[in-house]
Amino acid sequence: MKNMVSNSAATGLSGSKPAATIYDIARVTGFSPSTVSRALHKPGRVGPDTEKAVRAAADSLGYRINPMARFVTTGRTGTIALVVSDITNPVFFDLVRGAERTTAELGQTLVVAETLSSSEIEQKTVERLLPTVDGVILASSRLDQGLVRRFSEVKNVVLVNRHLDDVPSVVPQLLPGIRDAVDHLAELGHKHIVYLSGPSALWMSRQRFKLLAAECNRAGLSIISTSPAEPTMEGGRGAVGEVMACGASAVVAYNDLMAIGFLLACAEENRAVPGDFSVIGFDDIFGSRFTSPPLTTIRTPLLLVGEQAVRRLAEPNGALPLETDDALATEFVPRRSTGPCALS
Repeated sequence: MKNMVSNSAATGLSGSKPAATIYDIARVTGFSPSTVSRALHKPGRVGPDTEKAVRAAADSLGYRINPMARFVTTGRTGTIALVVSDITNPVFFDLVRGAERTTAELGQTLVVAETLSSSEIEQKTVERLLPTVDGVILASSRLDQGLVRRFSEVKNVVLVNRHLDDVPSVVPQLLPGIRDAVDHLAELGHKHIVYLSGPSALWMSRQRFKLLAAECNRAGLSIISTSPAEPTMEGGRGAVGEVMACGASAVVAYNDLMAIGFLLACAEENRAVPGDFSVIGFDDIFGSRFTSPPLTTIRTPLLLVGEQAVRRLAEPNGALPLETDDALATEFVPRRSTGPCALS
């Protein structure tokens, strides 16, 4: 029995080969074990040819980095967290995909956590995650500024769709899409616009309204905002009474889900879109082109936002907002939910 146990330990369970080690890679490549370790665990510390040869040998031998060993030696887990408010919101689909694609490219692991649109749950979630990850991406965070700064002092933090001084962030350029949307409505004869506001705790909702108001003023249009509401279809549906009472002929929603909810409410009230109202959403989520009518919207490059957030987390120095990055510019996408103003 002792011999059987010994043989099993030498060859692995069920006769499988033992796991490859850095010493096996060193023997195959002719490099020292310390060089192999640097090539695998500290990219950039060895020459590119050496790193390429070591990684090729590691792949051929089936070598796998032990994450616990890496943590012990470097203090890093190779894991980052992406915290989102509502995993069912399609706006996060491409954001998560872009982040996942880049973490894989960097040899890291992405963990996604949901906060159910609650700042209390978000705080507790981040507090649980911080000891186990190398950094956290907060997407559309509702956390108090002080908490965000406190967390950023513990681990690297990157904000998405929110700007906060001294904390790295990825914020798309809003102005290009918003300006084209306002000009589009002006050309159609609309004079009075209403903004379907998202939650007051969301920096991005306030920023979108701020820029919309400035552009409407430039174009000679008036604009008001509805009461803050959740960025869901129900939030958009619930705003229909306010919109009908304000005399506006065009609606710009905080996001596509609110715009879609407003479209549904208009159908229930026998209000024509376009006709009684022109409607514009924001983000161009999956499904916005399949509404009836297809939704005019302002597209956000969500895939690239996710990619940039991960890279910004990996390189926090010099990581301030990217509002000037043309690659992250929003784009106006006209469809059939906007048309000429029917009001005299």
